[in-house]
Amino acid sequence: MKGLKDKRAIVTGGSTGIGLATVIRLVQEECKVGILDFNPFPMTEEIAWLAPHIHFVQCDITIDDEIKNAVKEINEKIGPPSLLVNNAVSFIFKGVDASVEEMDMICQTNIRGTSRVTHHVVPYIRQNMGGSIVNISSVSGFVGQENFATYTATKFALRGLVKAWAVDLAKENIRVNTVCPACVQTEGFVRAIKKMGMTIKQAQINYGKTHLLNRIAQPAEIAAAVAFLLSDEASFITGSDLIVDGGYLAAIEKDIEKAFD
Repeated sequence: MKGLKDKRAIVTGGSTGIGLATVIRLVQEECKVGILDFNPFPMTEEIAWLAPHIHFVQCDITIDDEIKNAVKEINEKIGPPSLLVNNAVSFIFKGVDASVEEMDMICQTNIRGTSRVTHHVVPYIRQNMGGSIVNISSVSGFVGQENFATYTATKFALRGLVKAWAVDLAKENIRVNTVCPACVQTEGFVRAIKKMGMTIKQAQINYGKTHLLNRIAQPAEIAAAVAFLLSDEASFITGSDLIVDGGYLAAIEKDIEKAFD
């Protein structure tokens, strides 16, 4: 995509799922990528070709000093980033029965952690006289879902941060947007459906039916949307939500309409 070659990016939660797919896509676009993740980076034979183009730092984004030091190290290794993808996420699905500890845990990662990473990365983006930030939100940042209050609150918040940051940073030529997926077949998705005693094939069918395209997404499809918003192809887009949901939200509207038939 236009304007990504030779850029430097930071991706949080880049060891698995959408984060790893985004790292792969950005390296394919000839970016250098710094990766922050609580989990080790899985340098398998299949992705060993990434090695010359990435720098991984194991980091807990709920700890501010770790973020500061990790971002500084990435700057020293690959240079100041002009692109940031806030993908790191905590998955806690609870309703009004959520405990104080559960609410604190998910907010520390999804809201505070995202905010602090951005706080530490933006000064480096300024060195490049501009850049682009993408927060990974969700369709859960648009609608209510059963026993999802903890997760939904943070995904709405990520969209709110984007609106405010877009206003604050536009004068510095820094664009800020969200990508909002529906159901994606990540490692976390696979773990969740196994806990529910469901096979992957059953889950693909069951959850696929909730999308107009009758399937769930692959991480690379979300990464493609992220790469677009980071690129110069999206040079007049800021403060926006790019919904990549296979028609999930439209399907909800269709079901509501059916209720009145």
